[in-house]
Amino acid sequence: MKFYDVSVPISDELPVWPGDPGISMELTCSLARGDSANVTQLEMGVHTGTHIDAPSHFEPGGKTIDQLPMEILTGTCRVVEIPHSTESIGPAELEKLDLSGVIRILFKTKNSKFWAREEKKFQKKFVHLSKEGASFLVEHGIKLVGIDYLSVEQFASPDHATHHILLRNQVIIVEGLNLSGISEGEYELIALPIKLKGADGAPARVILREKAPPDM
Repeated sequence: MKFYDVSVPISDELPVWPGDPGISMELTCSLARGDSANVTQLEMGVHTGTHIDAPSHFEPGGKTIDQLPMEILTGTCRVVEIPHSTESIGPAELEKLDLSGVIRILFKTKNSKFWAREEKKFQKKFVHLSKEGASFLVEHGIKLVGIDYLSVEQFASPDHATHHILLRNQVIIVEGLNLSGISEGEYELIALPIKLKGADGAPARVILREKAPPDM
């Protein structure tokens, strides 16, 4: 079975959401300088690169990242490719999908080209999930949704309705995925955020594994 790493590498060249902390990686101890070991100091926000939003990101009293259920963060998921003509994922796009039995869904859009091209500048115009689309997913029993840019929601949203709808209903959000090399289909998802006590999100290493073919 093949594994796919759909996380983006963290470096000081990685774009971050406007207003979020930047990324700084610095060797505080260095073998080249005569120290006994290399030690890197890392500074960044918890919503950097490939990351997971906890309900407390937008919902007062919501679960924090260390309280998310492992049984939702791992398991079978569906990767769905959205046509490149689409700017916003709403009910019209979602009604075409067979979501029976699906509780984890990852959207591959033209956003993944940003990662394939190693764009260093933040892109304000990206494919996102509309608030109507968020409601549709909640109504159809989705428990985890992922997308291939730094937010599931439209840039400069005035009310953050998409986040509120998902997180209020305990739907885990995975953002910043690089799905450029991934085909549509079913995979085993392993999405493990750093266990930051009381945090509203955390960077994650997200892996897809090809599902074993059924026994003949």
